[in-house]
Amino acid sequence: MVDFLAENNLCGQAILRIVSRGNAIIAELLRLSDFIPAVFRLKDKSDQQKYGDIICDFSYFKGPEYYDGKLEAKPELQDLDEEFRENNIEILSRFYLAFESVHKYIVDLNRYLDDLHEGVYIQQTLETVLLNEDGKQLLCEALYLYGVMLLVIDQKIEGEIRERMLVSYYRYSAARSSADSNLDDICKLLRSTGYSSQPGAKRPANYPESYFHRVPISTTFISMVIGRLRSDDIYNQVSAYPLPEHRSTALANQAAMLYVCLFFSPSILHTQQAKMREIVDKYFPDNWVISIYMGITVNLVEAWEPYKAAKTALNYTLDSANIKEQATRYAASMESLKPHVQQLLKEGYLREEFILDNIPKLLNCLRDCNVAIRWLMLHSAESAYDLNNKRLRQIKDQVLNDSKYNPRILFQLLLDTAQFEFTLKEMFKQMLSEKQIKWESYKKEGSERMTELAEVFSGVKPLTRVEKNENLQAWFREISKQIESLNYEDSTAAGRKTVQLIQALVEVQEFHQLESNLQVCQFLADTRKFLHHMIRTINIKEEVLITMQIVGDLSYAWQIIDSFTTIMQESIRVSPSMVTKLRATFLKLASALDLPLLRINQANSADLLSVSQFYSGELVAYVRKVLQIIPESMFTSLAKIIKLQIHDIMEVPTRLDKDKLKDYSQLVARYEVDPKQLLEDGIRKELVKRVAYALHKGLIFNPKAKPSELMPKLKEMAATMDGFYRSFEYIQDYVSIYGLKIWQEEVSRIINYNVEQECNSFLRTKIQDWQSVHQSTHIPIPKFPSVDESATFIGRLCREILRITDPKVTCYMDQMNTWYDLKSHQEVTNNRLFSEIQNTLGTFGLNGLDRLLCFMIVKELQNFLTMLQKTILKDRTAVDAFKAMIGAVNPVKGIVANASKVYGTAVAKTQKIWGPYLEAIMKVGQMQILRQQIANELNYSCKFDSKHLGAALENLNKSLLADIEAHYQDPSLPYPKEDNTLLYEITAYLEAAGIHNPLSKIYITTKRLPYFPIINFLFIIAQLPKLQYSKNQGMTCRKTTDPVDWPPLVLGMLTLLKQFHSRYTHQFLALIGQFIRSIMEQCTSQKIPDMPSDVVGALMFLEDYVKYTKLPRKVAEAHVPSFIFDEFRTIL
Repeated sequence: MVDFLAENNLCGQAILRIVSRGNAIIAELLRLSDFIPAVFRLKDKSDQQKYGDIICDFSYFKGPEYYDGKLEAKPELQDLDEEFRENNIEILSRFYLAFESVHKYIVDLNRYLDDLHEGVYIQQTLETVLLNEDGKQLLCEALYLYGVMLLVIDQKIEGEIRERMLVSYYRYSAARSSADSNLDDICKLLRSTGYSSQPGAKRPANYPESYFHRVPISTTFISMVIGRLRSDDIYNQVSAYPLPEHRSTALANQAAMLYVCLFFSPSILHTQQAKMREIVDKYFPDNWVISIYMGITVNLVEAWEPYKAAKTALNYTLDSANIKEQATRYAASMESLKPHVQQLLKEGYLREEFILDNIPKLLNCLRDCNVAIRWLMLHSAESAYDLNNKRLRQIKDQVLNDSKYNPRILFQLLLDTAQFEFTLKEMFKQMLSEKQIKWESYKKEGSERMTELAEVFSGVKPLTRVEKNENLQAWFREISKQIESLNYEDSTAAGRKTVQLIQALVEVQEFHQLESNLQVCQFLADTRKFLHHMIRTINIKEEVLITMQIVGDLSYAWQIIDSFTTIMQESIRVSPSMVTKLRATFLKLASALDLPLLRINQANSADLLSVSQFYSGELVAYVRKVLQIIPESMFTSLAKIIKLQIHDIMEVPTRLDKDKLKDYSQLVARYEVDPKQLLEDGIRKELVKRVAYALHKGLIFNPKAKPSELMPKLKEMAATMDGFYRSFEYIQDYVSIYGLKIWQEEVSRIINYNVEQECNSFLRTKIQDWQSVHQSTHIPIPKFPSVDESATFIGRLCREILRITDPKVTCYMDQMNTWYDLKSHQEVTNNRLFSEIQNTLGTFGLNGLDRLLCFMIVKELQNFLTMLQKTILKDRTAVDAFKAMIGAVNPVKGIVANASKVYGTAVAKTQKIWGPYLEAIMKVGQMQILRQQIANELNYSCKFDSKHLGAALENLNKSLLADIEAHYQDPSLPYPKEDNTLLYEITAYLEAAGIHNPLSKIYITTKRLPYFPIINFLFIIAQLPKLQYSKNQGMTCRKTTDPVDWPPLVLGMLTLLKQFHSRYTHQFLALIGQFIRSIMEQCTSQKIPDMPSDVVGALMFLEDYVKYTKLPRKVAEAHVPSFIFDEFRTIL
């Protein structure tokens, strides 16, 4: 018969592919369970209020029109719904595919069973497949994996959350419109069961059997699978555990499969007492906590509570006398095994001869250790007992008392056993690999000795006083030939023959009285020794390694092991050399990966990589978690150094710190997952944790504090960061890492991540943590709950700067780069603020602040345009005033007659709209001033710290602009193509080096707006009466009660106009020019000698406009005659 798993056996390959996919689906479900968007839980009040109307469970399907109608009634809800869709559709699709694959799995399994039944696979029926060893295993696994999938989904992704996700996916995706979509079936299969994994939650009625029956499966198939699991040893595990008391451990995997499969046939659990007695007697006579898949534990006491037959059968196991017997038995075996294993681990104890002579004894010791560890770990696990259940509490207490349970002793035994197993395996592999070479060399030695003896008895070879003996000579020749003829390949025959040869050599010595000659005796003894060695060597079998692999399985502890983490870390802290033993334990835990990967590998499935990456990623993450204690201890030493560096300014700390660090730095180098990388990652993780916490705590401001806490807190923060930096620099040589590189990479990552999170509040499509380039799973940047409207420290810093430089309460002096308080005229802050931020947060901090200000400007400009369109342009009075004004000023080149009255009337009519207008313009101007200051600081420090980079960037920038200008003059010249990222990349560098002008940036895209130049012109002349010109300070505000700050006003106006077509700017400047000419004309005709203050203000505006935009003077002089400018300068 063809091998069932052969590539050309369609029947075998079909079921193998199904089982392989089952293991991959479970891995995907476990992976996704860590990525459930928090909003679907609707845990806190704010989420419920915000998203309650757009996230629905299956009640949606009862009346979709009602829910959709509710959305359509409110535009803001539709907007939120659209934003929610954009942010979550990707992860929802991933979850939906996983749910769909569970449904497809059971559909495919049912189809396979139907095909078997209908004879699609020639000569194969359900019965014949179950007679085949591989077929039997695969069919049992297929049903078991489906059960595990359903249990994992219910445990990891609660029913309500599943329903909300499925409904959201249904609403947002195209699946509902496609006819072949099986969304209905998936919803039926995965609707909420009412089960909750929270401790103390009540178990729903008929759970999980009603859940398992949502998709019908052939009852014949179920009963045959359960029959096989009940009666056979389907994986032939008993041979690896010959002792009868180890039988339940040998059959543990099969017991887990049977536990899951019984839910498909609940009548056995409920009523069939004989079968349940048989099952419990065979699989659960001495255990009641089982691991069903990759360490998911189940307590049968709780799981079988609702089933009469099962509960009754289990009562014998749970009899307190039986519990006591098992617990005391394992307590006793712990006592005896611990010293025994420690003895075996002593240096030089496990030698090759010792191992070869004692293979059965060593294997028995391994079995005893592993069985004891398994029983104690499972039956004492916290996760296996719901402490709200009185009976479970009693059982747990009895187990802990009777077994004298001490987690440290159990953990020590686990460490020693893992180390012993590892050493034994390595030595055995070495012996296996050298087996043939050694055997051949022993054979050669033995044969040569016999030939030499034959020559001795020929009488030719001079060996003291040996007479010639032709019979012995021929006999030894024959023995030599016989040894030579031994065949390595036929080990059984060679073994028998070797034993006979040894016997013959003993007899020849006795019968021919050869004892008298010592040399001959020695030759014979040596040959016998070589033949003994040959027998031993031929007995090194691979079966021993396989048995060790089976016995050493630790997959049941995949999750429980976490409860030993603190013990592991504590022991590393006390004795760093502990890491070597831990390495063996981690490798032992890694053997758990064989379980899910075996079938995937056999099926040559493409899922092999992703599944193995997931589980090994989990394991490596756990190893990192345990070993994180090393950097933590290092940073504890570092904290002491920082204290010394900041406060005591002592350069060299105590010798002890250095020694400790040296100790820690060497210790990871024995771990297999690139130890240096592991240590470096650990150090990075601890650095990120501490620096992020320091930044979070250090930059919280009290808005009511007078004066502001900004500068003192920045100085304090700078000292802390400098302490971190210096002490990090200090330890880099001890641990052999690039301290500066790590420091810069990690601090920039923290700041960029926080900037990204802060900017999320301005974005419609948020950047989730798993999409962020700055966030990492191995070195995560911690998230802290927000303390005010800002999400992170960078937002708090930005808003505090905006608060203290608010144009309503301060006045900015451009020549001095300083802000003064409007009322007290005291200095509030100046450009040193930005040097201080540079000292504290570095270039990335300033750059991040700049990016955040960009987002804020965009938001402000968008709000401003909305206000303009929705309020100002909808205000009839205002629009009429604009129309009248347009009539009055045309043509713009002319002069407005009766200017004061015309302008005065227009301003008076539109007076009420300028309040919010002024606020928005000033806010934008204020942020532009801050951006300019940041660019200055960045450019200044770039020229100091990286002058070559600065010069190279400036030259590249100039040459690029020249090329682009040349291209526009002559389009045949080159220009960067669409897919060329040069311009995009160089911009990031230029902004980081401060080589850019924030005023020339386009922040938003705009459409044409009616009356736009007139509105801005009226706005400016409405503000001029509030300002006055002074020789020392330029334009200042007349009354502190009606504050207008000149630089933010000019820069805000300039930025706003920059967002629109340049013709608007020309029209605006023409209107200002006409205003100046008209008022001057009126003054001349009325013989008023002084230049009116409004004209001075308007001329100042033109002057500053030209200065900030770096435009040629001609632009202003086109609208105002030069003689007016000349007279204006005499006033200045």
